[in-house]
Amino acid sequence: MVMMAGLLFMTVLVIVPFMFASVRYVVLRSGRPSWLCRRLAARSPHGGVGLGATVTEELHAFMNANKRVQIERRQTELILRDDVLGEAPPRMGVDLEAGTAVIRRRR
Repeated sequence: MVMMAGLLFMTVLVIVPFMFASVRYVVLRSGRPSWLCRRLAARSPHGGVGLGATVTEELHAFMNANKRVQIERRQTELILRDDVLGEAPPRMGVDLEAGTAVIRRRR
């Protein structure tokens, strides 16, 4: 009996987030119903992952350590800035210690 309750609980934890993510995807892609589409688009204007996808990824990370590393790497890449533009000499630069900022015009 306890084993069935645990299995049912785990099934709900896996299936419900997949259903939320699938319904959100279908509504946003189809545009119907329009009121729900507007509501979902307003909550995630940049096309971020929804609640269902987040829960699913966290469950996957709980069972697989490599997924945890992947999620942490993605968060690190979002935080880090891309200051190096690969140009020589650099067009822009900020020196926090000296309190100077350099911006050069393109020719």
